[in-house]
Amino acid sequence: MTPLLAATTLAIGYAALCWALPFGRCWRCKKTGSHPRLITRRLRTCRRCKGSGLRLRYGRRTYNFLARIHHDATTARTRNGASR
Repeated sequence: MTPLLAATTLAIGYAALCWALPFGRCWRCKKTGSHPRLITRRLRTCRRCKGSGLRLRYGRRTYNFLARIHHDATTARTRNGASR
């Protein structure tokens, strides 16, 4: 298997994963939704996932960004309810 074919297969697999399962485990709290404070060791709500234990994958975040740019560029702008 050539390196190009391997990289392409890996990229297609990651794209399919981001489409099928857009959320992954939060790496900070490991899907618990809370983590201990540094000094007191008291459990607090995770700031990265806001307590859900899930985070949006980087590939899905990139896809959403590009889709939003495409939508904004192809949608006709309206002024006072009338399109130009």
